[in-house]
Amino acid sequence: MSQEKLGDAIGLTFQQVQKYERGANRIGSSRLFDLSRVLDVPVSFFFDDMPPEISESTPGTDSELAEASTESYAADPLAKRETLELVRAYYQIDEPAVRKRLFDLAKALANTAEK
Repeated sequence: MSQEKLGDAIGLTFQQVQKYERGANRIGSSRLFDLSRVLDVPVSFFFDDMPPEISESTPGTDSELAEASTESYAADPLAKRETLELVRAYYQIDEPAVRKRLFDLAKALANTAEK
């Protein structure tokens, strides 16, 4: 998605989107929510690659709540960025027969890993 299309979808100019992307401007929570809706990802998607030392030093967080949230997130593979990217790539395969073969391969590999 282009910066212009993203900006149109959330009511901003592409220049403002560029400022967010470069880190020149901070993104407020409501704008982050808007971005997650337009991009069809959970808000947590934007924090997937956050180094632990940053998330641990974030002011105003309850460490027990953060640990519980991280544990439940880690336990749910469907909430991970990798899963989202894999599913999107899978559905970009136009040929149904190729998609089916890839699906069968993934299942076979998963069954081999379980043994």
